[in-house]
Amino acid sequence: MSADLNTGTREFILPDLGEGLTEAELISWKVEIGDEVHVDQMVVEVESAKSVVELPCPYAGRIVSLHANAGDTVSAGQALLSVAEAGAEAGSGGGSADGAAASASADGEVGGDAESSGANLIGYGTSEPKARSTKKRSFGGKHAATPDATSTAAPAVPTVIPDAPPQPPTEAPAPGNSSKSATGESSMDANDRVSPVSSPLVRKLAKDHGISAKNLPGSGPGGVVTRADVLAAVESGAGTAATNVPAGTAPTAQLHAGAERTAASAKVPAPVGQADRDTRTPITGLRKVVSERLTRSRQEIPEATIWLDVDATELLNTKRALEARTGEKYSLLSLVARFVVAGLKKYPIINSSIDTAAGEIVTHGDINLGLAAQTPRGLMVPVVHGADEMSLRQLRDSVSETVGKASSGKFDPSELSGGTFTLNNYGVFGVDGSAPIINLPEVAMLGLGRIKDRPWVVDGELTVRKVMYLSFVFDHRACDGQEPSEFLTFVADCIENPISLLPEL
Repeated sequence: MSADLNTGTREFILPDLGEGLTEAELISWKVEIGDEVHVDQMVVEVESAKSVVELPCPYAGRIVSLHANAGDTVSAGQALLSVAEAGAEAGSGGGSADGAAASASADGEVGGDAESSGANLIGYGTSEPKARSTKKRSFGGKHAATPDATSTAAPAVPTVIPDAPPQPPTEAPAPGNSSKSATGESSMDANDRVSPVSSPLVRKLAKDHGISAKNLPGSGPGGVVTRADVLAAVESGAGTAATNVPAGTAPTAQLHAGAERTAASAKVPAPVGQADRDTRTPITGLRKVVSERLTRSRQEIPEATIWLDVDATELLNTKRALEARTGEKYSLLSLVARFVVAGLKKYPIINSSIDTAAGEIVTHGDINLGLAAQTPRGLMVPVVHGADEMSLRQLRDSVSETVGKASSGKFDPSELSGGTFTLNNYGVFGVDGSAPIINLPEVAMLGLGRIKDRPWVVDGELTVRKVMYLSFVFDHRACDGQEPSEFLTFVADCIENPISLLPEL
């Protein structure tokens, strides 16, 4: 957040959402330009890779501008809106920099006004403002929020003149004798030109593509290099070209090289009509997190899958008898969850995780049961914490509440972390079985298939029973086949004969 010394406006930036999250999608605004807001009033709803949250404004005043639209992806440190503070006098000449409120600094630090907010957000709070640095910078202009690549404004792309030969570098003028050309540009050597970069996210994005952000021309206020500038440079091929251009080459030469590569690739014709038929969807937000976690799971874990077909007829009979006796509803998922919890107590190695960095198997004292859920936002695994301490009725209520939230996908971050074992009911999709992917850093997952009438032998006689498949996947680093097989057999026995669980209660 930053303050305008002349107008008394404050910028509310997207705060650190925790757990390493650096961006979020703006879902909706709860205010409009011209609205009066008070401290801690909810002004915007954003969706991170973890959850959907409403953010409070840390200032009181009038909304003068909104810096993003619904559907835009905004980065941590990017300005969301500007507020003209109550009591501020328009057009007043600001005081000294030392008396001004702290602003977003070049290294991404965020200060706050002691009287501005009690908002419970990381990066905001009722703390004394930090003194603004008096260090002189080699560039002018105020740092502005970094616009996102999805902004509707077109990014500033350097003009490339293919026929113009590269200009030799000129000598930098002596200190104190810097002259400007007729175009207003400094005669400073292009090699020595440094553009301001206010966001560490922009610097990292550029570095990941082999580009030095400070050598790019900036399109932001005061020449600030924005994310859009980096993406434009990457698109033009500057990132690839940078690895092949000798050190000291002017940034414009790098852009020329990238443009030549882009022009060459443009000569290859695309199949007729392909552009009309294809649809490209960016892998962002939750989809990106899920992709990364599942890919890492497949790459890292030496997993093995075992399965059993189980007669669930008695389980269905027990469910009906329990509901008739109590007058309450019990889902099959909550009953199986109770069997799973008992099994995890009996075989604690299954309720473990792998600490790869320490090279240790961590056997957990608590059982926090994850429930894989398909939501409008994608696959999520909300967690029922302390499932081992719950009665069947308490577990039923917790499972029901968790499943109910899946319809909206709005979970608190605390509800999506800390799981020790995951239960995956893919039978609701009409499939018999699956080889589930383990939810890192856990070591196992149990999958439930659909229940269907099938031929089954009972007491030597062929009959029709309600049969389901259980799929169990485990991490071979934590255990071998014995414990997983015994765990799966235990759960299967409880399903086939629920009364067999009584000795374990």
